[in-house]
Amino acid sequence: MPVWCCRCSLAGHFRNYSDTETEGEIFNSLVQYFGDNLGQKVKAMPLVEETSLLEDSSVTLPVVVIGNGPSGICLSYMLSGYRPYFSSEAIHPNTILHSKLEEARHLSIVDQDLEYLSEGLEGRSSNPVAVLFDTLLHPDADFGYDYPSVLHWKLEQHHYIPHLVLGKGPPGGAWHNMEGSMLTISFGNWMELPGLKFKDWVSSKRRNLKGDRVMPEEIARYYKHYVKVMGLQKNFRENTYITSVSRLYRDQDDDDGQDRNISTQHLQIEKSKFIKRNWEIRGYQRTADGSHVPFCLFAENVALATGTLDSPAHLEIEGEDFPFVFHSMPEFGAAISKGKLRGKVDPVLIVGSGLTAADAVLCAYNNNIPVIHVFRRRVTDPSLIFKQLPKKLYPEYHKVYHMMCTQSYSVDSNLLSDYTSFPEHHVLSFKSDMKCILQSLSGLKKVFKLSAAVVLIGSHPNLSFLKEQGCYLGHNSSQPITCKSNPVEIDAYTYECVKEANLFALGPLVGDNFVRFLKGGALAVTRCLATRQKKKHLFVERGGGDGIA
Repeated sequence: MPVWCCRCSLAGHFRNYSDTETEGEIFNSLVQYFGDNLGQKVKAMPLVEETSLLEDSSVTLPVVVIGNGPSGICLSYMLSGYRPYFSSEAIHPNTILHSKLEEARHLSIVDQDLEYLSEGLEGRSSNPVAVLFDTLLHPDADFGYDYPSVLHWKLEQHHYIPHLVLGKGPPGGAWHNMEGSMLTISFGNWMELPGLKFKDWVSSKRRNLKGDRVMPEEIARYYKHYVKVMGLQKNFRENTYITSVSRLYRDQDDDDGQDRNISTQHLQIEKSKFIKRNWEIRGYQRTADGSHVPFCLFAENVALATGTLDSPAHLEIEGEDFPFVFHSMPEFGAAISKGKLRGKVDPVLIVGSGLTAADAVLCAYNNNIPVIHVFRRRVTDPSLIFKQLPKKLYPEYHKVYHMMCTQSYSVDSNLLSDYTSFPEHHVLSFKSDMKCILQSLSGLKKVFKLSAAVVLIGSHPNLSFLKEQGCYLGHNSSQPITCKSNPVEIDAYTYECVKEANLFALGPLVGDNFVRFLKGGALAVTRCLATRQKKKHLFVERGGGDGIA
């Protein structure tokens, strides 16, 4: 089976993708990034078949992005040379920020001090650059205003940093797999990416935008179109599955220029002899006939943009693997659409107090399926997401919240006909006869017969391709990475992982679960890489090296 390997045939790899950009143009962009020395090496590389393995490992992509959702798309947009500038006619409502922007209006935001610009800003993200970029794109959005962006974008091709974006499906990531019957939680314009207004795109498709919120499939089509219209296709590879991302080290005393994997024990013993070299990314690409074609890429930097929807969280209780227990909305929706729950007298158990659980409640309710809704929190808990949503904009979710508050279980009333909530309860176990055991805070147990169960208590990213499943990157290295409780620990202004140099993370992995905030991660990563590129070129120009780090 052929192996797709960047080290073996970088030009050949690009050749296999049908696009308007020629091999020569890609070659020129690599030379521009690395310098003429690399150009000589690339010119010497023939367009060989992927089965031929060349030993020259010096040709390494500057960046590989894992994940092609909105985080990966936005990062590709900025790595491709698109630069945001403070518009000449713009006035930002934050006077302090406005005066800071005026100081360097001639510079793109990428070339400015992000920490200085972010200072004093407040928003719904814990990451300061995310708050900064959001207020530049959507000034005072949290106060209900719909002010235009104060930025305008320029394509500066000399800033292009060669990169690949790898994704399992088409550009848009998990948006292509979301249940289509529900509206997005965010406004359509909050879901848009730089340079293409969502409303303009909808108008061009001759579809009417009813209200400010839209269906997930509409957003998925917008992201896919965005990659095409912005000319980013050459950077994207679909149907790719990553199996390992590992560090390579180079022996400083080794003259043959070979990269190699070094055992942890060996590395600890002789760490001073080795320097960190490159990332090796291995995986396979699924072809149209279903076969798997392995590939191997090498990169100076890796950006994790996988999102967190890969692995639904489990209760980790007895019986959770029975076939009547679902862990996602698509599974539950499929069971309903196939008629598996039609005419059932026994209720569906829904576990969770977030918006996905609320979606499941609405789905069952609208299909006349009785619901038992179990969640650990009090209905008055201020951290419930419903408390943060205006009633006028999100009436369906407030309908669920109203039922959670007013239709709770009591010994006197037993189960209600359509919906019964169980605040401050948890599931002890599921039984093979389709029964479940619930327990209250006081320890009181209750047994109910079910037609199905849907556990919707969050999800974890699939970082199985990293050592320790990526846990070592989190604030708490003993726990899995999660968006809310244990995000990847990053430098606030570069998004580089604190515990791993040249590895970046953005989007839900660092706690930015809304599209409007993940764009700040793309800005921070781009600034960091562009700054390092300038330093590298300055070093080369002064005769300090051959341009290859």
